[in-house]
Amino acid sequence: MDLRNSNAGGHLKTAGSALVNWWRAATLDALIVGVLWFIGLELIRVPWAPFWAILGGLLQIIPTFGGMIALIGPVISVAVTANDDDWWRLGLVLGLYGLIVILEGLVIGPYVLHRTTKIPWWAAFFGPIVLGIIIPFWGVLIAPPLLAVVFAFWKPALSNRR
Repeated sequence: MDLRNSNAGGHLKTAGSALVNWWRAATLDALIVGVLWFIGLELIRVPWAPFWAILGGLLQIIPTFGGMIALIGPVISVAVTANDDDWWRLGLVLGLYGLIVILEGLVIGPYVLHRTTKIPWWAAFFGPIVLGIIIPFWGVLIAPPLLAVVFAFWKPALSNRR
C-alpha cells in the first residue's frame, strides 16, 4: 500500500506536522522558562545559577513534574550556602518557582502553543485541566500534543464546511 497517494498519507502528514509544531512550542516554552529561571536566580544570587537555569529549561519539557524537579537544585544550593541571616533567599527561590509556574501555566504555555500550533487559547488553557480530570495522570501529559493533532484536523474540516 502506497501511503503517498492515499488519504491515510495525508492524515499522517497532517498529524506529523502538528506534532512537530507542538514540539517547537514545547521547546520555545522551555527556553523562555530557562531564561526566567536564569534572571530570577541571578537576582537572588543563587550559586550555580546558569546551571540551574539550563536544567530548569530542559526539565520544563516534562509536563507537571519537570518544574518541581528543577526546583530541587536551587533550593539545596541556597540551603547549603545560607548563613544564619540569609534564609530569606530560600523563600525568594520558592517564590520565584511559584511565579514561573503561574506565568508558564496561565500565560506563556497557552500563548506559545496558540502561536505555534494554532490551538485556541482557551483550549490550550483548559485542555490539560479537563483531560487531567478525565484521565488523572496521563491526561495532563498527552493533552498538548493531542490538542495539536485534533486542531490540525479540525481547522481544515471547518473551512471545508463553509
